[in-house]
Amino acid sequence: QVQLVESGGGLVQAGGSLRLSCAASGQTSTIGGTGWFRQAPGKEREFVTAISWIGASTYYANAIRGRFTISRDAAKNTVYVEMDNLIPEDTAVYYCATRPPGKSAYAVAASAATYDYWGQGTQVTVSS
Repeated sequence: QVQLVESGGGLVQAGGSLRLSCAASGQTSTIGGTGWFRQAPGKEREFVTAISWIGASTYYANAIRGRFTISRDAAKNTVYVEMDNLIPEDTAVYYCATRPPGKSAYAVAASAATYDYWGQGTQVTVSS
């Protein structure tokens, strides 16, 4: 079992920044990668970004590429997403999730079905 705790969401004006954190505990040795997904009201959940725990490969959705940066502190089993130049369209509940080790590729990292543990979500609201 892996437990995930997200933090760092909040309300920010357009153009501002936030940093989300996803702290993992439990059987962290079983984690192959961490992904972030988001879900806005009335919309389907969508992939945002992901990082592999082996090799540190990173993946970004086109909608946030160049504005968001994912990183990992291995000693703390924590993954961060630095979100800059936020726009109102970034408003959503952001979820982190972990997946077991396996093939490292965008298609794998971007698929919610790949992930087996999920956090409770953190709200990000960007005002115009």
